[in-house]
Order: sequence, then C-alpha cells, then structure tokens
Amino acid sequence: MQVGIAANIASAADAEFVREAERIGATSVWVAETWGQDALTQLAYLAARTERIQLGSAIAQLGARTPAMLAMSAMSLQQLSGGRFRLGVGTSGPQVMEGWHGVRFSSPLSVTRETIQIIRAVAAGERLRHAGEIFQLPLPDGPGRSLRSNLPPTPVPIYVASLGPRNLKLTGELADGWIGNTFIPEQADVFLAPLRAGAKVAQRSLADLDLVIPVSVEISDSPEQAAQTARMHARGYAFTIGAMGSKDQNFYKAAFARQGYAEDVEAVQNLWLAGLRDEARERVPVQLGNLTNLIGTPEMIRTRLRLYREAGITTLQAKLAGTESERLDALAQLVDLVAEVNNETKPA
Repeated sequence: MQVGIAANIASAADAEFVREAERIGATSVWVAETWGQDALTQLAYLAARTERIQLGSAIAQLGARTPAMLAMSAMSLQQLSGGRFRLGVGTSGPQVMEGWHGVRFSSPLSVTRETIQIIRAVAAGERLRHAGEIFQLPLPDGPGRSLRSNLPPTPVPIYVASLGPRNLKLTGELADGWIGNTFIPEQADVFLAPLRAGAKVAQRSLADLDLVIPVSVEISDSPEQAAQTARMHARGYAFTIGAMGSKDQNFYKAAFARQGYAEDVEAVQNLWLAGLRDEARERVPVQLGNLTNLIGTPEMIRTRLRLYREAGITTLQAKLAGTESERLDALAQLVDLVAEVNNETKPA
C-alpha cells in the first residue's frame, strides 16, 4: 500500500503543506471539486510547486466539461507536471449537475464509458471520430471536422469514482484506477467482485488497477478518545445519506445498504428528509465512523491497515485534520505504520 493525501489548495500555504507531505513520504495528492474550486486549477498550481508527488483529481465532474476539453486539460497537466497527473472522474449527482451546471443527469454509465473512450483516443493522437449514444463527433450534418490534438500523444491514467455494481464493473473494464468511498474492508467483495468481473471482460485482473480508498485519519492516545472521534465521523454521514441524492437515488446510501446497513441508512434518510437533522445524526451507527476510517491508537490503526492490505487496496487517500503540525505528524505516523504492515509476512 501507498499513502496519498486529500487536499484543498486555496493558498501558497496549502501548497507548502503538500510539499511537506511529499517530503514525509506521501506518494499522491488528490483534490476535489464540488461547486467551489475546480480540481484542475488546483493541480496546475501544485504541479509548479512539487517535484515527485502524483497529482490526482478526485473527482473532476463528468458533464462539467466536454470530453475533448477534459482530454486537453489532462494532457496539458500531464505535460506540465512531467507525467505525474492522474485523472479521477465521476458522474457526481443530479443535484449538482442539473442545479449547478445545467446538464441533464441521464445515462451516467454511457457518459462515463464514452468520455473515457474519447479521452483515450485524443491522448493517443488519433483523429477524433466518435459515434456514440451520448456524443457524436464531429456532429452529424454540420461543418465540424474530425481533428487530431496538436499535443504529442500522452498517456493519461484514468481513475473512476464508482459505487454501484454496474459502474464498478465498467471501472474494472476500462479504468486504470478506482476511487472508492464508503468502503468497509470487511465487506470488500461488495465492491471488488464487480470490479473483478469488469477486469475479466478486458482480459486483465484486479491487480491491474490502482485501488484508492479515502479514509479520515485521526490517531489518538486512548480507545475512549477514539470512540468519541468515531461518533463524530458517524454523525457526519447523516448529510451524505440524507442530502447527497434524492429519496430514490442516493449512491452512498445504496452502497452502505449493500454492506449490511440497509435498515440503518433508510432510517437516517427518513429522519433527515423529515427535517430531524440531529436525530438523523444520532441514528447513524457508530460502526460506520470506525469501519470506513483509520481512527484510534497506533495499534488499533495497524490492525485496520492489515485489513486494507489483505483486501488488495493499493493507495490510501488520507484525510487529515487539525493544525498543520498535527496533520503532518499524523501523516508521518501513518506512513510509518503502513511501511510496518507492508513489511509483515502475509499469512499463508
């Protein structure tokens, strides 16, 4: 396993933090976009201020840019960073895409598949022609021409943030990596089985993908303190389950349900939609805070890390909290713990 970090880059001080993380041993940094900063501008800023760390979007929203524009940006970042860029994409959800971007949230699987196909064609230096369900390039019956990028061919590793079985299978078939939220290592096969099935379609294996799992990291001195922290993180999932989707379409809720928490997340969503926000937060099982993050004493975290390693996870995307010195200290401890676990002999 490797250790990456999640970051938000709003100042030179934020970039300096990433430089320090690079020095400590973080191998990748991942930045998000919601309806504030875009991911790619932040990564361009980091490309000029870092040397070795891989630069990933987690995620660039599909539909916010045309596939060709996304390919242009990705190839530009790859060129400027010396080959360190990783394009993480995802379909977001109808609230953001239709409310913020004014783009219909329809056929997300087709959008993902065709966007990857177009990016790969552009990055390979091919003349762009695509006759798909979503995208027709050039547009038929118009003056558009089939063009080839004037940048040299540039490999662009593509990662997909996916949760549902069909999207996971598509990820296994087409992507270079997977970004997996709500992941509980004890229930790893909920995600890994469809990823594996998709990889088989492409005549490859799960080992051909970089499996990236975001985890909050909070190292404490005592199990009692860890329990309080886990409760806080569990409460935070109430917004994810209640608000990040509609009553009938919430990808995070569905992912937790497939991992054995269907009754719990149904109750949380109902409370949230009824306006009972505090009750919804208290209804989230504390296990969800514990099992999806790295919380506790070093020994507790070491035990959890073994589960991620046994599941085949290759990159942990650490979400760090506190002051800069506290975050860097936690990162250094995590890097050491992961190195220890990596060096352990796997059971026969």
